[in-house]
Amino acid sequence: MSRVGEVRRRTEETDVSVRMDLDGEGSADVDTGLPFFDHLLEQLALHGGLDLEVEVVGDLEVDDHHVVEDVGICLGKALDEALGDRSGIRRMAWSMVPMDGSLVLCALDLSGRAYLRVSGFNPSRPGIGDPPLSLENVPHFWRSFCENSGTTMHVEFRAWDNDHHAVEAMFKAVARALREAVEVVEEGVPSTKGRLGRG
Repeated sequence: MSRVGEVRRRTEETDVSVRMDLDGEGSADVDTGLPFFDHLLEQLALHGGLDLEVEVVGDLEVDDHHVVEDVGICLGKALDEALGDRSGIRRMAWSMVPMDGSLVLCALDLSGRAYLRVSGFNPSRPGIGDPPLSLENVPHFWRSFCENSGTTMHVEFRAWDNDHHAVEAMFKAVARALREAVEVVEEGVPSTKGRLGRG
């Protein structure tokens, strides 16, 4: 069965289209208007084994907050849709990823309950790229993702050598954990409640 989520979200601030295939080959077609953000989403697709399409028209003349937030919302909704009733998935997984002097741990649970904890996030500059991705928006992106996908996620920065390496390692760590968590490994729903998901 195809595990694909497609979401379109239009507001007065952004117009975001997302397509996510959980059983893809790691390909990405991404244009958010923020080159470093595009790079991070490409890492999410590649290391998560996802096929990902993201197209955004947004009010970057204001700043990047609305674009980053709304992409997080749409990616979360797309994951929720692609997972369906979450039957048979591994559900819980973790990953630790180094990138040169940075080291990031991610543990997540596709429980249907939204929660995010990020520790050790301590950038030394306000943004990366031109136009810049504001680094203060990176945790906010993942919070929007978790709230709209029903994901519990803990991220710990164990070592930090520079902002680019640390943030990229974060996206790779989430991707690796997500790749394992969405894998179908059994029949039925992995919960004593007999169901997963929100609502």
